[in-house]
Amino acid sequence: MLSTPIRNDLLKEFKKIAIDLERPINALLEEAMQDLLAKYEKKVKGSPKKET
Repeated sequence: MLSTPIRNDLLKEFKKIAIDLERPINALLEEAMQDLLAKYEKKVKGSPKKET
């Protein structure tokens, strides 16, 4: 479990994207984390392929 403060303006925009895409916030958070890891070339064992 992860519990960390997030800027309100950032969270608000993130929620809007989740609503627009009709996807749960946790799925978008996982996608964002995978993208960040890929950016820094880190491999995560067992990561599912990104949905498009």
